[in-house]
Amino acid sequence: MWQFHEYDSPALGSPESLLSRDSSVGRGVCERGRHGKHRGAFCHDRQMFRLLFFSPRIPPNTGNAIRTAAATGCELHLVEPLGFDLSEPQLRRAGLDYHDLASVTVHASLPAAWQALLPARVFAFTAQASSRFADIGYRPGDVLMFGPEPDGLDAETLADPNVTQQVRIPMLAGRRSLNLSNAAAIAVYEAWRQQGYPGAV
Repeated sequence: MWQFHEYDSPALGSPESLLSRDSSVGRGVCERGRHGKHRGAFCHDRQMFRLLFFSPRIPPNTGNAIRTAAATGCELHLVEPLGFDLSEPQLRRAGLDYHDLASVTVHASLPAAWQALLPARVFAFTAQASSRFADIGYRPGDVLMFGPEPDGLDAETLADPNVTQQVRIPMLAGRRSLNLSNAAAIAVYEAWRQQGYPGAV
């Protein structure tokens, strides 16, 4: 079952019935729906990397990313509109029993996400970039941003002044893109590797 953290919400019900809304001051109001932040029992006394999915469309991809967040200790941030409801069975199946071990926050808009995440560095992953993602020296707290399936981040979002740099994951010629959850896992594990996998076994 999902657990709530840093919100004025009683731990009642499941995410299908009660979620808390993210707000500009970092606190939420309980309401029914799919808005909110869920914090699992796997908390850290150190800052970890943040995955940012801008308007993801396919539930299993986000479910898989929840597992990645639980396995690495990174945070997962989702920007609305989402192409699914957080209660969808496909999402929960993909996340298996890791939902209570992951930190997941839903933001109503990209500006709301910036308000919560900045002044962190933001690396936007896109096949259009010239710089390779593994050439970056990542720091804890960095934001690794990915766009919606299947087209990725649009030109306007990539041009956002809050984006520090655009980066790409190398692929063979003639291939359009990687699966969203696979790309996110590749990125966060490289960032974590650079730190020496702190806390890992």
